[in-house]
Amino acid sequence: MTEQRLPILYSFRRCPYAMRARLALSISGMTCELREVKLAAKPEAMLDASPKGTVPVLVQWDGKVADESIEIMRLALSRNDPEGWLKRDDADLIARNDGEFKHHLDRYKYPERHASDAEEHRGAALAFLSDLDRRIAETGQLCGDRRGIADMAIMPFVRQFAAVDREWFDAAGLSHLAGWLDAHLASDLFKGVMAKHRPWAEGDAVIYSAG
Repeated sequence: MTEQRLPILYSFRRCPYAMRARLALSISGMTCELREVKLAAKPEAMLDASPKGTVPVLVQWDGKVADESIEIMRLALSRNDPEGWLKRDDADLIARNDGEFKHHLDRYKYPERHASDAEEHRGAALAFLSDLDRRIAETGQLCGDRRGIADMAIMPFVRQFAAVDREWFDAAGLSHLAGWLDAHLASDLFKGVMAKHRPWAEGDAVIYSAG
């Protein structure tokens, strides 16, 4: 009898796309072989699986590859969703995060890279953040009173935005959003997926993801 191979997740600890994939994989209980990637020296095995060269990449049991973070989240949760995350979804809100908000986030965080006005893009991002703040004020989370896929798909990007200038973020009139962010960052789930690992190399001992 052939031993079933574990799925392999290529990830980068600080990447918000990889974070949200790890969050969904963890809550689903799906155990994977975790391979931390150094983005300046991407392993050939990852590029063979997904030539576009971005993380996360999930190589499934049968060799099929999922290389979009939302795809990985939905795949994991479709197999096991103990907290009902898929019931608390908002595809349009996630699309705004991944499009409009990510555009401004990149130009706020990396103005030299984009030749951008950081303060202009910080201000433009406030429209989206204010919408999040209002939703959380009403229900506690983005799609109800419990965390769901919308929260976990968006939170890593809000984390990245807030970290650029936390003093400014805390003074921006987004108290509900700030509290929501801090609660998720303090959760056992988030802490569990943020363990540090050295970059993977062929022949390394297997590191099992939380799940």
